[in-house]
Amino acid sequence: MMRKRQEEFFDVCSRCKTGYSCCNDTTPPVTEERRRIIESYLKEKRVSIKDPFAKKEYVFPRLIEGGYCVFHDKKTRKCIIHSVKPETCVAGPITFDINIRSGKIEWFIKREKICQLAGIVLRDKERLEKHWSVAKEELLRLVKELDGKALAEILKKDEPETFKIGEDCLDEGVLSKLKGA
Repeated sequence: MMRKRQEEFFDVCSRCKTGYSCCNDTTPPVTEERRRIIESYLKEKRVSIKDPFAKKEYVFPRLIEGGYCVFHDKKTRKCIIHSVKPETCVAGPITFDINIRSGKIEWFIKREKICQLAGIVLRDKERLEKHWSVAKEELLRLVKELDGKALAEILKKDEPETFKIGEDCLDEGVLSKLKGA
């Protein structure tokens, strides 16, 4: 059974008033395993989306009219694959970067002015710790599963309006594939 992923935040994001949309002009990486999970979910729910994924340097949900994610429901402003969405989507507003020299994964959180959820999480230490734990689990699995070229490419993406909240040592296997990319 799939555990609930970020369930308590589902309505917060759909009512966002910042004017910034995490579902617009974004290309969250999708591993082969996550792709299988999403495709299975769509089939189970009888949701037909033609060619839901695109690929450039890595696989990601295709963008549709207006630059929105193919899984974004414009009417409800909710994700139609919420329970199986990509790891970076679950982790939001927490994101990461990898410092190859120090061998660490660095954790960042978006500023409240672009993410209401960040403000909610930051005002409640217990909620922050709980969400950060989930974000770490999701993002560490992602970086382990992505190939070196895909991971190197997503690390090039700028994450403005964030600030560092911590760092952890990173698995040597991840560092090795990045050095080889």
